[in-house]
Amino acid sequence: MDKRLLDELSAHLAGLMPAANELRHETRSKVEQTLKHGLKGLDILTRDEFDAQARALDRAQQRVTELEKLIADLESRLATLEQQQHRN
Repeated sequence: MDKRLLDELSAHLAGLMPAANELRHETRSKVEQTLKHGLKGLDILTRDEFDAQARALDRAQQRVTELEKLIADLESRLATLEQQQHRN
């Protein structure tokens, strides 16, 4: 969870509540805890986690492309060898 987002949301919500100054900190902490608990169940990725997954997916896609080319080359070589065997 993005700490800054939680801080901003909890600060905004705590600021909307009509609490006395000495209760403001406690209210903000409780709001932040409630937000963390509620958002934890949503399975949300942070931006860093998303970027890491995107990079991993790019690497996997590159590897798949390389393997597809290798398979096509091997299939072509096999076909050439089979043709040569049929001629002999």
